Amino acid sequence: MTKKLVIVESPSKSKTIEQYLGEEYMVKSSKGHVRDLAIAGVGGLGIDINNDFKPQYDVIPDKKGTVKELNDAAKKANEIFLATDPDREGEAISWHLNAILDTKNKIVKRVIFNEITKSAILEAFEHPKDIDENLVSSQETRRIIDRIIGFKLSKLLQNKIKSKSAGRVQSAALKIIVDRENEINKFIAEEYYEIYAQYPTFTAQLYKYKDKPIKISKAEVADAIVNSLQAAFTVLSLEVKNKYVESRPPFITSTLQQDASNRYGFSATKTMQVAQRLYEGVETDTEKVGLISYMRTDSIRLSDSFVTSASSYIINKYGKQYLGAIKKANNHGNVQDAHEAIRPTDLSRTPESIKSHLSRDEYNLYQMIFARAVASLMKPTCLEQKTLILENNDALFKTVSYKQLFDGYLVVYAKYESGEEEQKNIIPDMPVGTTIIPLVIEKKQFFTQPPLRYSEARLIKEMEDLGIGRPSTYASTIATIRERKYVSISDKKFVPTEQGKMTITELDQYFAEFVSADYSKNMEIILDEIADGKGSQLVTIRDFYNYFIPLIDYASKNMERIKPTSTGEVCPKCGSPMVFRKGKFGEFEACSNFPACKYIKQSDKSKKVATPVIDTQVVCPECHKGHLVERIAGKGKNKGSKFYACSNFPKCKFISPYHATNRLCPVCQKPLVEHDNRVFCIDTINCGYQE
Repeated sequence: MTKKLVIVESPSKSKTIEQYLGEEYMVKSSKGHVRDLAIAGVGGLGIDINNDFKPQYDVIPDKKGTVKELNDAAKKANEIFLATDPDREGEAISWHLNAILDTKNKIVKRVIFNEITKSAILEAFEHPKDIDENLVSSQETRRIIDRIIGFKLSKLLQNKIKSKSAGRVQSAALKIIVDRENEINKFIAEEYYEIYAQYPTFTAQLYKYKDKPIKISKAEVADAIVNSLQAAFTVLSLEVKNKYVESRPPFITSTLQQDASNRYGFSATKTMQVAQRLYEGVETDTEKVGLISYMRTDSIRLSDSFVTSASSYIINKYGKQYLGAIKKANNHGNVQDAHEAIRPTDLSRTPESIKSHLSRDEYNLYQMIFARAVASLMKPTCLEQKTLILENNDALFKTVSYKQLFDGYLVVYAKYESGEEEQKNIIPDMPVGTTIIPLVIEKKQFFTQPPLRYSEARLIKEMEDLGIGRPSTYASTIATIRERKYVSISDKKFVPTEQGKMTITELDQYFAEFVSADYSKNMEIILDEIADGKGSQLVTIRDFYNYFIPLIDYASKNMERIKPTSTGEVCPKCGSPMVFRKGKFGEFEACSNFPACKYIKQSDKSKKVATPVIDTQVVCPECHKGHLVERIAGKGKNKGSKFYACSNFPKCKFISPYHATNRLCPVCQKPLVEHDNRVFCIDTINCGYQE
């Protein structure tokens, strides 16, 4: 009989942890959430409005098998350890597991660890805790409020303007994109001029005229200034001082997503998938071990043990002169400090030492995380900054040059810096009063530029700065507004679609407060207070509901319904105009007299076309007779998605759990598949390739 059951979220994580615990432990996976709010009650909210907003939960349909497996394991155990992720969502998952499992007469404890290493796991199991009810209450409040906003707003928009969904965080993010597009459309370019004096090794720019900063908007003004200058300039001052450039703090979720996007072109979703694999565990020569600490965090704090080991690493590898100070957490009110920044779990596992065990993406991300964590504890770079001021009649020209005196943290992090302090000028030493003649004095014409559209990295930074959502929500939020076709991508920038613009226009008119960044930020502060035991879940939900529902009722009466567009044809059944309508599977043509007339025009797309079966040439691992063939699901929630099954069906009913990636293996040219956040060749026996 198994005495101790450990439940984690990820199957991959369970395999890593199992190797650290003794035979008396059995490690199982919940595979994420197991319960969610029911689709029941008034408006399908799953909330009893008249009973203090009591939530009703149901087991997620496709998790019933998982729950049964966990319950079977729980019945055999006398101790249950809930080891879900170390955040509010993980706390809530543990709470749900505790509620649905057979825990009668059993010891149930919560185990929290920030990294998946043997020492961290064993330490966590030596100090188990109780489930934090305040964290659960905070997460439940978030879920209930977001369910009310999402369901009520989504239904309203679907009925009125055919938008698919709305939500507290996704609509605030979409508003940022739409507002920026409106700024761009209103922008009018303005002409301006700058004046430069070019010398062999540097270029100086006019920055003051007649003792005032100058803005030149006309060519004739620029020409007049140039013509008023003498041939020789006089050195008014030459200031030399040291400038220190500090390293940046270690990565948090948002900054990791931004830098991975800027440097490697990763989407936020991809960054989190790769980081998840690094966190959950990678096979090395001796063990499977987590390489980084938990990757959903907005705190820059580093543990004392890591700082100690990193300090030794820096001194031994680079010298004591490179060791700097610990970055102080400049946490604003919207930061949770539950765990650390993202860092390596063991500095002896350098990126180069384990490169052969990582995919290219894993290696690149791990190398950047490793370098950033180490660099954050190193001395600043020291630059010699020269500032030269030249005088010519009523005009003052300035130029600045930099020379590196001490590389500091750049010895580790230079490849990731943008090069803002790159040396572009070389200013010779000149005493005050020296006269120098430029090669040329010229004016240059410029035009003001419209604000830039948001790239994914810049949108994440803006959401972070405005306090919209949490780091763990950024990737899913961006994915949602793309899936809803509220935005398109042009030159790696977000462009709102007409549907996206219309959605924000209507929300701004009727729900301006709820789609604003301030509302989302203030809600996060309230949720933090609940998590700290200082706020009330009931009061928060009740106040929100009593304010929000009247706005829904008003919008339902006053928001105009968009009429469908005519096709120019008439219905062959009743003679009414035919119109374009939008459905679950796209646009279609139907009678405008619906529901009295339910005629729908059949299109060529609606005619079923036989889908060719693609043979992977991989022998079925179950019957060893048929081959795995690629098929497309015809019904259910996965309708339209590809899967693999035995060609010997119905004699053999084997179905592969692998998800098709639409790519081929670079080694054998057979399909690449994805499972448990891993991408590998479907022919695992003969090929074995994985990314």
